[in-house]
Amino acid sequence: MSEPTSAPSPAPAPAKAKRRSLAEWLRGYTGQKYVTTLLFLLIPIILMILFTVIPAVNMGIFSFQERDQFGASVKWVGFDNYKTLFSDSSYFSTFINSLYYFGGSFVQQAVALLVATILCTKIKFANLFKGIIFFPYMMNGVAVSLIFRRFFQKGDGITNTEGTLNSILMLFGAEPVKWLSNPSIVNWCLVFASIWRYIGFDIIMYIGAIQSISPDIYEAADLDGANSWQRFRYIIFPGIRPIIALQLILAIKGSISVFEIPYIITGGRFGTSTFVIRTIDTAFTYQHVGLASAMAVVLLAIILIVTGIQKAIFREDK
Repeated sequence: MSEPTSAPSPAPAPAKAKRRSLAEWLRGYTGQKYVTTLLFLLIPIILMILFTVIPAVNMGIFSFQERDQFGASVKWVGFDNYKTLFSDSSYFSTFINSLYYFGGSFVQQAVALLVATILCTKIKFANLFKGIIFFPYMMNGVAVSLIFRRFFQKGDGITNTEGTLNSILMLFGAEPVKWLSNPSIVNWCLVFASIWRYIGFDIIMYIGAIQSISPDIYEAADLDGANSWQRFRYIIFPGIRPIIALQLILAIKGSISVFEIPYIITGGRFGTSTFVIRTIDTAFTYQHVGLASAMAVVLLAIILIVTGIQKAIFREDK
């Protein structure tokens, strides 16, 4: 009788994978990738926190306080600043002047789209025209404002109405016009200066968008006998719709928060004060920093709401 064979020994369990230490992970490819990305983002994140996040948080805190510009006497007032802002019509009345720039922004976009479409055709000296049109946008806003201030008038516009435009009118026997001191026309003059300053950027953006459309589409349209209007309506406009939406968002946001041109040319006088100019005056002239901070918060909220509405209107169909 044979002896029973012994049962086979169980197979050894697989060794557990050794966990990598943090130092080993950092020396690996994945760790190096994350470290490099973090190092590249570190300085921008620090700058954004220092100059955007912290000031924005402080502005929100200041809006619930009554304080001067040095913070010497601080008093918590809750929502009193917002109550003052919404109950006193003199603050929101300055938004009426934004309607001039709001209307001008649509004119600006229409003219920019027309000029860009023309410059994308085969015309002579197209690159020269592009450079000339874009040049005003490269200029400093203060310089542009001073140029137009001298263009419309010299002096205060009341006792002295000389200026480049009036000099030209007087050559033809016309009477000088008080361009910057007549409340009925001064805002239109400022809108004209604003359009002249910013339209070059819109034109360049539209040119880049139009040139990104495939030439094969244009060739197919030519073979089908499409005219210039049909090419624009069925090819160019649908093809650059996202850029049009972006430019409208930027233009309308700028019309709500306009500051530079009216502040330098007229100083907010003669009915040209905007909401931003009123905010600056409230903070630094009247030293009501808390109320000015509330105005800035409300302006930010309005811009976000308008941007959201525009994005909803121009939302791409899925």
